[in-house]
Amino acid sequence: MDKRSLSIAGHRTSIALEPEFWAALDAMAAEKSQTMAALIRDIDENRQTANLSSAARLAVLRWYQDKMPG
Repeated sequence: MDKRSLSIAGHRTSIALEPEFWAALDAMAAEKSQTMAALIRDIDENRQTANLSSAARLAVLRWYQDKMPG
């Protein structure tokens, strides 16, 4: 697990994710021309779960699912 601290919505928060999820989030941010903090803020604002780390994992899953053919 890698733990990173970010500032979103004016407050500091920490997120612990596996390196593979951080790599996917980096790719998502690059694709959207966003900073990591902006991407995490968007995930935070739209999440359906209480846990931000879980919401980030689900966002990565949806991103990959959207890329699948069919």
